[in-house]
Amino acid sequence: MHTAYLLTGSNLGDRFSYLHQASYLIQQHCGTIQAASSFYQTAAWGLTDQPDFYNQALALQTSLQPELLMQTLLNIELAMGRKREIKMGPRIIDIDILLLDEEVINTGLLTVPHPFLAERRFALLPLAEIAPVAIHPVLHKTVLQLLNNCPDTLSVNKIYEKK
Repeated sequence: MHTAYLLTGSNLGDRFSYLHQASYLIQQHCGTIQAASSFYQTAAWGLTDQPDFYNQALALQTSLQPELLMQTLLNIELAMGRKREIKMGPRIIDIDILLLDEEVINTGLLTVPHPFLAERRFALLPLAEIAPVAIHPVLHKTVLQLLNNCPDTLSVNKIYEKK
C-alpha cells in the first residue's frame, strides 16, 4: 500500500460540491481517504485574473502504482468536466499528487514530489493540517518546516471546517 497526499482545487461553479465530488470519486476509484483537511480559499496563483480557488488536502491509502494513480486522477478530472484550455487557467477541478510515500518520481506523466510544493502556501497549509511531519524526500524537510519557510505571500484562509 502507498500513502499519497493529494491536493484538490476548484475555482468555477459550486466549488464545495466539486471538491466533495472529487473526494467521493477518489475514494471510489483510488483507495481509502484516511484524512481530509479543512477547505481553504486562496487567490489564484500564477494566472491571477480568475476567481479564487477552494482547496483541500487528502491523505489517500492506495494499492495503485504511481502512474496508474495519476492516470486515474486525470480520468476523474475529465469525468467531472475538466477542460485544459489555458495553462493555469480556471477549472472545475484540479487534483495533484503532492507526495507519495517518500518516493521521487519523474516521468512524462508524473513528477513527485510536486515540483512547486515548497513554493505554494495554498498547498502547504492544508497539507500541514493533515500531515505536518511528512517528509519532502528531496528537500528533507517536514511539511511544517516547508510551510514556515514558504516564500509565497498569498493569503490562504480556512473557510470550512472538516466534519
